[in-house]
Amino acid sequence: MSEPVNTGAKSAIVESEYHYSQEVIKKLSDYFDAKVVGQQQLKFSLIAAILADGHILVESVPGLAKTTAAKAISDAVDGKFARIQCTPDLLPGDIVGTQIYNQANGKFETILGPVFANFVLLDEVNRSSAKTQSAMLEAMQEKHVTIGGTTYNMPEDVFIVIATQNPIEQEGTYPLSEAQTDRFIVKEVITYPLASEEVEILNRLESGVISRVDPAVLTIKDIDQVQDIVDKVYVDESIKWYISSIVVASRRANQIQGLELGKYVRIGASPRASIAFLKMAKASALMHGRTYVTPDDVKMVRHQVLRHRIGLNYSAVADNVTVEQVIDGIVNSVKTP
Repeated sequence: MSEPVNTGAKSAIVESEYHYSQEVIKKLSDYFDAKVVGQQQLKFSLIAAILADGHILVESVPGLAKTTAAKAISDAVDGKFARIQCTPDLLPGDIVGTQIYNQANGKFETILGPVFANFVLLDEVNRSSAKTQSAMLEAMQEKHVTIGGTTYNMPEDVFIVIATQNPIEQEGTYPLSEAQTDRFIVKEVITYPLASEEVEILNRLESGVISRVDPAVLTIKDIDQVQDIVDKVYVDESIKWYISSIVVASRRANQIQGLELGKYVRIGASPRASIAFLKMAKASALMHGRTYVTPDDVKMVRHQVLRHRIGLNYSAVADNVTVEQVIDGIVNSVKTP
């Protein structure tokens, strides 16, 4: 890589920062591959979301290594990991913490919940009640919680929530509302592995690779520093207009000439989508070895950023139209800079 030139960004990424970031990204990627077979799209979304300092929502049927992937990322950086299994009887205090009366000293003591970790896995988040979901999402958004009138902050360096949900089970679930899912920087949908990948899973199971605990290859400080480097990735004004045009187009999709799929859009994306596009495009650029964002970076994260922010009507369900098809139509209707 040639020495970066400051073309108007807050401050240019210098050569040492670039090489450092590439080393961190490679170590994170290699550690993931050693623990998880396939699921390259999930790996990209997880690493990009973490570099962009955002929370991620993962949807898939059971048994596709969602928990393994989240634990692998946490183990790689020696971060504090907490797994919360969501159930209908889970209370807000079970997540954020509560006060317990101590009979010995006659005082209330605050017990912090598992949410105070670097990486928090909310397993089957749609199984928890709306009240519990709200408590968790408040912690995600505000990065602090209040217990007994006292405010407690989340970890200042890295705080990432990885929430999973199962799309096929409806009994005993409380689907997240649009306003709640909007707080996740991306939503990733993963599918079944290939036959060859499934054989590799069996081979690793027999050899003990999957259950083996490997030492961390990075620290939380490494992730924190690379997040700062991602912020410095240059984004041209034309790219910002491109992002804005895509998001605005999602809100008036039924008015775009030639876009037949526009009639299926019930609600468009919020301004959070533009922010997510910017952050994820920066992370994508750095992951691909660049210190500047291209239109391809924006297109690469279009599904992850928009699939949970664009609502479709009942006609889309009746006509078997997916949100990804609608997103592609919207992006293709916007001129690439």
